[in-house]
Amino acid sequence: MLPGPRNLITDVPGILVGNAQDAALKSGTTVLTADKPFTASVHVMGGAPGTRETDLLAPDKSVAKIDALVLSGGSAFGLDACSGVMDALHSQGRGFPVGPARVPLVPGAILFDLLNGGQKDWDENPYRALGRAAFEAAADTFDLGTYGAGTGALTAMVKGGLGSASLVLNSGVTVGALVAANPLGAVTTPGERHFWAAPFEIGDEFGGLGPDPSAGLGRSPESRKLAAMQKLGGAPMPQERANTTIAIIATDAALSKAQCQRLATTAHDGIGRAIVPAHAPGDGDLVFAASTGTRAPENPDAELGLLCHAAALCLSRAIARAISHARPEPGDLLPCWAAV
Repeated sequence: MLPGPRNLITDVPGILVGNAQDAALKSGTTVLTADKPFTASVHVMGGAPGTRETDLLAPDKSVAKIDALVLSGGSAFGLDACSGVMDALHSQGRGFPVGPARVPLVPGAILFDLLNGGQKDWDENPYRALGRAAFEAAADTFDLGTYGAGTGALTAMVKGGLGSASLVLNSGVTVGALVAANPLGAVTTPGERHFWAAPFEIGDEFGGLGPDPSAGLGRSPESRKLAAMQKLGGAPMPQERANTTIAIIATDAALSKAQCQRLATTAHDGIGRAIVPAHAPGDGDLVFAASTGTRAPENPDAELGLLCHAAALCLSRAIARAISHARPEPGDLLPCWAAV
C-alpha cells in the first residue's frame, strides 16, 4: 500500500473537498462532496459530540445516499454550515427527490474553537456563509493545516489543524482520510517533537523524525490548551464539549451503509494511535465513512478487513499531517509544531 498521487482524500476518484475560513474569527468549515450522491455512515466514540443529520446514516434508516459531509468549527453555531451547503446544492437542483421537490442531505459534525483568541462577537452566525463558500470551493486539491475546519483547532500542546492522507491497496482500491484535529489529548510525545503517529509515517510526510525513543510515555496530563482557555475565559474551564477530532474516511470500494459503519468504527483506531488520550468524555470524536461505489470488490468480506486497516493508518497519518502543516497566525494561544 502506497499513498495516492496527492496523498489526500481526493485521491479517491470523484471526491472533492473545499475549505473556507475567516482569519479574524479563527475558525472555518470544510466540505466533502462528490460528483454524485454517495453512501455514508458514521460512528461516534467521543463523549461530547455535536452533529446534524447523523441518525439517517444508520444502516436501518431508509436514506441510501447523501450529497455532502461537513466538518466545521464553531461548536453548535458551526452546524449552520450545513445549511449553507444545502443552499448551494439546492441552487444546483441536487438533493433527494420527494415528488417534484429535492432535499439536499448534508450531515455534519463540529468542533469547539470558541475560546482560541478569535473574534466571536458576531451579530449574525457566520457559518452558513462559510459552509456555502467551502462547498463552492470544492476541488480535487486543497490546503492542509490552518485552513477550513482546522483553522482554529488546538491540541493539548500545539496548534491543531486540517489533515489528509491516502493509500492505494494492491487491488487498486483507494482509501483516504480527512480530519480536523482539535483534541483534548496530545498528538506529540513530551517535548513536542515526535508524533505519536510516527510508526505509521510514510517517507517524511510529517517531518520524518521517527518515533520517540523514550519509554514510559503517556502518563502526563499536561495541557497548554486547557491552561490557555482558562486564562482567556477568566474562570476554570470544564473539559466537556471543549475539544474534538472529527474525520471522514472515503473509498471508491462499493460498500453498503453497514459496511461503511464498520469502516468508520475501525478507523477510530487511527485516532487512538495518534492522540493521547483519545475519546475522552470532553471530546466529540466522530468518524464518517463514505463510499463512491465505483469499484466492486472481488472478495467483499476479505477486502473489507484490509480496507478498515488502511483507513486507520490513513487517519493516524492525517492527524499528524494536520499538525505539521499548521502555520502561525496573529493572536495564537499555542505555538505551531514547526516552531517548537
